[in-house]
Amino acid sequence: MFTGLIQRIGTVKRVSRGAGLVLELAADESWAKPLEEGESVAVNGVCLTVVKCDGSRFTADVLRETESRTGLGELVPGAKVNLERALRAGDAMGGHIVQGHVDCRGTIAAKTPKGRDFQLRVRCGRVLAAESVLKGSITIDGVSLTISGIGDDWLAVDLIPTTAKDTTLGSKKAGDMVNLEGDIVGKYVAKAAKPSGLTEEALQNAGFI
Repeated sequence: MFTGLIQRIGTVKRVSRGAGLVLELAADESWAKPLEEGESVAVNGVCLTVVKCDGSRFTADVLRETESRTGLGELVPGAKVNLERALRAGDAMGGHIVQGHVDCRGTIAAKTPKGRDFQLRVRCGRVLAAESVLKGSITIDGVSLTISGIGDDWLAVDLIPTTAKDTTLGSKKAGDMVNLEGDIVGKYVAKAAKPSGLTEEALQNAGFI
């Protein structure tokens, strides 16, 4: 589990394609505690397992399913990514509950200055938009943000200078693709609100009543 509070900016060092996609990445600043093989790291909001590591540099395999749902397959050497290590017992819980399971890819539709801040408007799937609420949480490329605007197929978030500086979102522009993960609470509420199809007639036909 993650919080969406980015700990390091990383750089893609190598992209390998053989039987599957393999990424080699390095944090631009060393970790206080070295990475360990087998631990989870969110890369642009995608939960990956550290296969090999050497200091701040690590390698991770990417499932074909993950590649198809995220933008990891489009990364090239030199690309910057957001990094967050998984929560450990006793860690402070900031941001919101982030699983590292991307729901869909979105596209930056507009980047609008708002004084010292700026707003990102992101086109997304209708399902994700329907499961989201104004002032609720959304994860964009691994960053926990508050929804400031919402439509049938788009979301908007406002970024303060610190978020823009300490994550890759500050360099995003219109047309760029991002990974999106909706709030898990919203998903369960939406699921519970859907008709189950369990009616009195269905129970009778099944012989329960």
